[in-house]
Amino acid sequence: MGYKVAIVGATGNVGREMLDILAERGFPADEVVALASRRSLGTEVSFGDKTLKVQALENYDFSDTDICLMSAGGTVAKEWAPKIGAKGCVVIDNSSAWRYDADVPLIVPEVNADAITGFTKKNIIANPNCSTAQLVVALKPLHEAAGIKRVVVSTYQSVSGAGKEAMEELFNQTRAIFVNDPVENTKFTKRIAFNLIPHIDVFMEDGYTKEEWKVMAETKKILDPKIKLTCTAVRVPVFISHSESVNIEFERPITADEARDILREAPGCLVIDKHEDGGYITPYETAGEDATYISRIREDATIENGLNIWVVADNLRKGAALNAIQIAEVLVNRRLLTPKKQAA
Repeated sequence: MGYKVAIVGATGNVGREMLDILAERGFPADEVVALASRRSLGTEVSFGDKTLKVQALENYDFSDTDICLMSAGGTVAKEWAPKIGAKGCVVIDNSSAWRYDADVPLIVPEVNADAITGFTKKNIIANPNCSTAQLVVALKPLHEAAGIKRVVVSTYQSVSGAGKEAMEELFNQTRAIFVNDPVENTKFTKRIAFNLIPHIDVFMEDGYTKEEWKVMAETKKILDPKIKLTCTAVRVPVFISHSESVNIEFERPITADEARDILREAPGCLVIDKHEDGGYITPYETAGEDATYISRIREDATIENGLNIWVVADNLRKGAALNAIQIAEVLVNRRLLTPKKQAA
């Protein structure tokens, strides 16, 4: 007997991706329900070869629902996740609302699936930041091999990470530039078309942005609190997929060839790394793909036991929707969750 799954935020970029991936992967769901705010009531969304009518979150009873995949922002998650969890429905939340709660596991299945058992405290599991998810997938096998001391990461993040309006802004600005129309900024602080913006999320007192802080804090929680990490997050004029330039300092020696072999065998990783023109991955090529791609693996001669790598992944999939569904699959495969219909 299958599970009953609700998607909260089903009309957004990530919500629609969740519906697609549930269908693609054949998740054992007998019923899937699309939920959003009242203003989206009646909107139609696709689920495999079916069409679902969106229902209002405020009026939905979760008492017979097993899993809630939530991608509706931090404010909604803060209010609704505890209420949904109290109904016996496990919430897998994509916002930052619960990631730093000691009683909520923060999970990337290829990295720390064993930590998922902590979900029973609140019936909430947190999905990490999109940039963190792909970063720790690449770092985990290298950390096991040589012990990571310090990481310096610069992210090159696509506009889809800021939602549908951000994607529309990049499209509209690009078109305006080509036809010599005025360029308008509404979603971003500066023009994003043919430009880079070294600013994602709000600024904090120490000069870092919240996005940079998230990558630092979440990597420690998921991978190892002893790792020192600093981050610069940059928004780039790319529609889908985040890229990262990663400099790593290890406790023990590791060569580029050793790292390449380790990453080729690591779960969730795909290495494309030839020392030739085009022998590397770009964000355009990873859109719609599930893997975390790694290129440009090379030794850093300026420090002892140092490597540089280039990491790219589809932020809507591995950075959000896919990771959430992989978490749900861990619950199912480890028999940590019995369908309510079966239990009845």
